[in-house]
Amino acid sequence: MRLAKVGIGVVTMVLCASMAAAQGRPLSPRGQTSTQIGGSFNAEGAYSGGKWIDIDYGRPILRGRTNMFGEGGDYSTTIYAGAPIWRVGADVTTRITTEATLVFDGKTLPPGEYSMFADLANPTAWTLVFSNLGAKQSFREETENAVWGGYGYTDGLDVLRASMTVSEHPVSADQLIVAFTDMTQQGGNLTIWFADQIATIPFQAR
Repeated sequence: MRLAKVGIGVVTMVLCASMAAAQGRPLSPRGQTSTQIGGSFNAEGAYSGGKWIDIDYGRPILRGRTNMFGEGGDYSTTIYAGAPIWRVGADVTTRITTEATLVFDGKTLPPGEYSMFADLANPTAWTLVFSNLGAKQSFREETENAVWGGYGYTDGLDVLRASMTVSEHPVSADQLIVAFTDMTQQGGNLTIWFADQIATIPFQAR
């Protein structure tokens, strides 16, 4: 029964993507969030020496859906859509590129480009995952050590896993938001907000 549900979820995803392409506009527009840290302003107000962090992700829209994350034993079932992990977005796997060394919960993420996921096994403490798995540009693409969204994910190429604090927000975000919050030149927070769920994790830059 579970395999049947997974198959239906994958077919639905592919059909929705095809319909959106036929309409000339994706159902989940691409988004990017960026920050630059570690630099300084000179006397003329010019900023230099900073290092960039960029996150590219698909931004799903609720379109009237409620209880997106579910509850109890069904928590995360809808958002996973048959995958073993959430891609933190839609369509192409979310990618993060950092020029700086980042430290999450005492664990180091070297400069580079990674796929970014969230394991929602614990509803109050998601696990943020950075992986060396590549990102396929289409569901049917056959590329070794690469995935489309979270489908085919395994933890063998994980680089870093760290716990996020999750809370329920009284305001619902209609479209997924990935943002850097409370930033300083030394670091800040990586925040994920969709529907009424907000997950945050602090990090430092080196």
